[in-house]
Amino acid sequence: MDNNDWLKQLLLIGVGTTSLVAEKLKQVSEQWVKEGRINPEQARQMVDEIWQHIQSDQATLQSQLEKQIKNILQDFGIPKQSEIDELRGRIDRIERKLRDLENRLWR
Repeated sequence: MDNNDWLKQLLLIGVGTTSLVAEKLKQVSEQWVKEGRINPEQARQMVDEIWQHIQSDQATLQSQLEKQIKNILQDFGIPKQSEIDELRGRIDRIERKLRDLENRLWR
């Protein structure tokens, strides 16, 4: 699987997944409490633990996704914002020097 397919899959999986998981987790825990499988405190603890795990995984996934996006942009030759800013600064300095030279010639 190439980077583009992997990236597309991650984006599709990530869209809305968190809210769906949270809702389903709430439903399951409520159902288990109704069935007497667990008590409300156990349900709250279970939801909290799973939610913390999801958030941790989400941070890792986001970090991996950012790395993949950077790699893809680099593969396409798209410059970083810092590189663009550096070039703008160089252009500004060259334009100033050019104006100074023009002004000296016309005096």
